[in-house]
Amino acid sequence: MSIAENFITMEYGPAPEDAKETLSWLDRHGRRFDHFIGGTWQKPSAGAYFDTGDPSSGDKIASVAQGSPADIDAAVRAARSAFPKWQALTAHARARYLYVLARQVQKHSRRLAVLETIDNGKPIRESRDLDIPLVARHFYHHAGWAQLLDQEFPGYAACGVIGQIIPWNFPLLMLAWKIAPALAAGNTVVLKPAEFTPLTALAFAEICQEIGLPAGVVNIVTGDGTTGEALVQHPDVNKIAFTGSTEVGRAIRGATAASHKRLSLELGGKSPFIVFEDADLDSAVEGLVDGIWLNQGQVCCAGSRLLMQESIAEVLLGKIRDRMSTLRVGSPLDKSIDIGAIVARVQLDRIQRLVEQGVAEGATCWQAPAAMPTKGLFFPPTLLSNVHPTSIVAQQEIFGPVLASMTFRTPSEAVELANNTVYGLAACVWSESINLSLHVAAQLKAGVVWVNCTNMLDTACGFGGYRESGYGREGGKEGMLEYLEPAWFQNAPRLPSSTPTPANDQSVSASSADVNAIDRTVKLYIGGKQARPDSGYSMEVRSPNGQLLGEAGLGNRKDIRNAVEAARKAGGWGKTTAHNRAQVLYYFAENLSQRREEISYRLAAAVGEAQAAAEVNTSIERIFSYAAWADKFDGAVHNPPFRNIAIAMNEPIGTVGILCPQAEPLLGFMSLVMPVLAAGNTAIVVPSETYPLITADLYQLFDTSDLPGGAVNIVTGYASQLLKTLAEHDDVDAIWCFGDEANASAAKSFSTGNLKQVFTNEGRAIDWFDVKQAEGRWFLQHATQVKNVWVPYGE
Repeated sequence: MSIAENFITMEYGPAPEDAKETLSWLDRHGRRFDHFIGGTWQKPSAGAYFDTGDPSSGDKIASVAQGSPADIDAAVRAARSAFPKWQALTAHARARYLYVLARQVQKHSRRLAVLETIDNGKPIRESRDLDIPLVARHFYHHAGWAQLLDQEFPGYAACGVIGQIIPWNFPLLMLAWKIAPALAAGNTVVLKPAEFTPLTALAFAEICQEIGLPAGVVNIVTGDGTTGEALVQHPDVNKIAFTGSTEVGRAIRGATAASHKRLSLELGGKSPFIVFEDADLDSAVEGLVDGIWLNQGQVCCAGSRLLMQESIAEVLLGKIRDRMSTLRVGSPLDKSIDIGAIVARVQLDRIQRLVEQGVAEGATCWQAPAAMPTKGLFFPPTLLSNVHPTSIVAQQEIFGPVLASMTFRTPSEAVELANNTVYGLAACVWSESINLSLHVAAQLKAGVVWVNCTNMLDTACGFGGYRESGYGREGGKEGMLEYLEPAWFQNAPRLPSSTPTPANDQSVSASSADVNAIDRTVKLYIGGKQARPDSGYSMEVRSPNGQLLGEAGLGNRKDIRNAVEAARKAGGWGKTTAHNRAQVLYYFAENLSQRREEISYRLAAAVGEAQAAAEVNTSIERIFSYAAWADKFDGAVHNPPFRNIAIAMNEPIGTVGILCPQAEPLLGFMSLVMPVLAAGNTAIVVPSETYPLITADLYQLFDTSDLPGGAVNIVTGYASQLLKTLAEHDDVDAIWCFGDEANASAAKSFSTGNLKQVFTNEGRAIDWFDVKQAEGRWFLQHATQVKNVWVPYGE
């Protein structure tokens, strides 16, 4: 075609990227790669290798070592050996290594971009202009955190050896998201890249060698899912950081439940892309191109659900089809290509199967009339309209270039549809009304909300999900906290195992008690009212010398269900102003102070006079502290290197199940319930079995302190029995369990169903009278989740 003809048709000519340098690099390595362990290249212990291929052609690129448990063990031992030496460096010395890593990534940027595109199938423009610059940005940013570590995180220490498992959609960028904060916090790392895309991780290992990073600080072991499983199960790993599917995240949660490994999960998404009738539709369409067709839709935060206001639906769909018709599908190394290759045959088959099922369920399928390559793994940009909200394509993550669209009429309906999913990773809101945009953004159950923009990512701003999109954050200060923990907590002693629970409820029937010795019988407290236990049974409460002090209701599954229902109905507590929540807590402290002597007197029968007086006095102070924190533990405004601000909002998690410590019946209760309330959550509380009779004093205090009914619900009984029901309940958003090691493990194991957040003492003893251990930001951080709302500015 002549230049004149090209000018008339405006057809793009091929603009192939020269891959010569990258292919030469592969050839210098003999196109075979070993593990990177302890600063050297080590052959796989079993001698096994697997091939990684180019998805755009099907050609083999290289052979890569298949990791075994023995290889993982060698890498963990290398990381453990390197840990004290890495810790012994000054903060400045660690910062310099991170800085040099950033510089070296920039020096090799073109080679890394081409290697990523060959291995993954994404367009070279994305690898070159998005992925690799962000990789360097992460190491630069975290060099700063390393330098400021002691100043910004006083009293915190590195977790130790970190096991990290990353996906195939952004291989090198996910590596940077994981390794940069881990090293900045002073940890050492064993990383397993995705089986489909290991090559840029191995190129990064070579960069670690080039800069002289101390041996063992970064170790990279390649392999399939069995390699990752060995890393998850290794007993000398202190934390697992995983990015991938919700199904695998749930399996990892179950596999680590019995251990003391910390866990952060960044999982799947089904992100809503909400367009209101006053939006700039042309801008929204361009945002949608980035939102769903970036990286062939193989993006966890892809805007895969289009929600359109009914009045503009047909016009918007027409504009979308027109824009889809201009998208070019082809060789990822062609700089004029918009849509590259799907990473693997198994993923392509999944996309095709889900689209077919969506059509079978009533969706209308329209695919762009793009010329498709005859070789390689490609799928055309696809629009599914008339999708029902319960359709599989509206509920399941497709992870491909497929957009499912549906309509709404009102903002409230838009929010309801947007939140109609188990996920909660990201969302987009398009409207010219900033008032409407922020009003909707605040109601969306998502960790990131983009207003009139999409897929804005920066290392200064936290990224992570709500609900089954996982928990924990990557980026920002909250991302650093994922790799740190209070130094005192690491050395806290273990609690002894608790006394076994009676075999069944009938063994503690009220009829067996010494009636003459009963002081009182305490009911449950549900929805702001006293309630008899559904079981009809009670538990005896005795003093250390065996005296019968009274009886408390023996709660069961139905009582927990009723308490959860009451807590959900009281969700308006989280929507009250922080100032109002503070006022209620101050009032509560005032009421406790007025009843100081009588409560101390009754509590003394269980714990002794000295401890009882100390618990009441410290509880008053603790309530005051969280009243003070209620309107001060707020968010931040980030200034990323774009025309945006990112508003980081500390939001309540929702409904929290709390199992209180045994030895301090009143103070333990206050130390856990108050931060939950201060942050705007509602609670279902199982008080200490040592003295559950404190419930009677507490619900009298709540009744006279203007706390809305249902904000706090108290179910007495045996923690080991009630824990399972609480942890398995899908309407409970988090579990706080502060008991022995067995209960801590059970809390994590039972709560894998909806991947609720779990905060435990890991069976360690906490001094509840010590302000440094038992109060403040550590608890508030677990009582909130950060939502980053991105808002553009300027013309």
